[in-house]
Amino acid sequence: MRPNIKNIAVLTSGGDAPGMNACIRAVIRTGIYNGINMFGVMQGYQGLITNNIIPMDARSVSNIIHLGGTILKTARCLEFKTKEGMQQAYDNLQARDIDALVVIGGDGTFTGAQRFSKEFGVKVIGVPGTIDNDLYGSDFTLGYDTAMNTVIEAIDKIRDTADAHDRLFFIEVMGRDSGCIALRSAVATGAEAVLLPEKQTSLDELITQLESGASTKKTSSIVIVSEGHKAGGAYDIANRVKERFNHYDTKVTILGHLQRGGSPSSFDRILGSRLGFAAVNELLKGNTEQMVGLRGNDVKTTSLDEALNKHSFKLEADLLEMAKVLSI
Repeated sequence: MRPNIKNIAVLTSGGDAPGMNACIRAVIRTGIYNGINMFGVMQGYQGLITNNIIPMDARSVSNIIHLGGTILKTARCLEFKTKEGMQQAYDNLQARDIDALVVIGGDGTFTGAQRFSKEFGVKVIGVPGTIDNDLYGSDFTLGYDTAMNTVIEAIDKIRDTADAHDRLFFIEVMGRDSGCIALRSAVATGAEAVLLPEKQTSLDELITQLESGASTKKTSSIVIVSEGHKAGGAYDIANRVKERFNHYDTKVTILGHLQRGGSPSSFDRILGSRLGFAAVNELLKGNTEQMVGLRGNDVKTTSLDEALNKHSFKLEADLLEMAKVLSI
């Protein structure tokens, strides 16, 4: 029996990710198709507290599937972590008879949603939207594929200038505590070395790798540094290497928030659409405190508790070995 859900709201929270708009579009239109009144919450949990909640129809999400960022905007909201903030958010939902929420974001977003649901009984379904690809229960998170393509394109261009000038480039990529972007971009671009938060690489090991390449007449080298590496950021590591290895002119590039922008790839457009569609259907089945994610080629649900507490990404042994073997 279908639960008595008449009104659903959707929000995006935390860092933006390409594909969020495709997901918003799918949520709104799936809800409307099923006779649900749909709402968008502007600026994430902050919008719940300030009552920045707007009715949305099918035309509200026209011509957005190709856009990066999020039309609903996003914000980090410390007030939502307080009992008073959550109470105000709940009161605003009650005033509009909103029965359920679809929340698109990462672990911070899901932590807030889980607590909100447990304390106030609001039905919530999460969609994993983060370029870091670091949530358990989904092989790919929304935005990761687009971010990877952006990183690879940037590194390919840097390789051109590195070769032209006999340079060593340290390129820092995002990912927080996950080396997913760093490892896979290293393999995809033929980087000479990669520094990952999950794997300790000493300065001596790195210099040995670089010296080996120089001895076989490599004209340039690329080192990918994950932002979560324990030895520090790309600038710190580059300066320490430069003191002991000066075969090449050393440069540093921080790709930063470039990785979060841009038109979503076809993969992220389809993934966002599939997950948004599934999120609404899970609510209509009566489910709550679940995350919808892609496993294999199927959309599956995972409890928010598992998504938050189980380790999501294990570095593949073959990719680790490939990154070393193929860089000689």
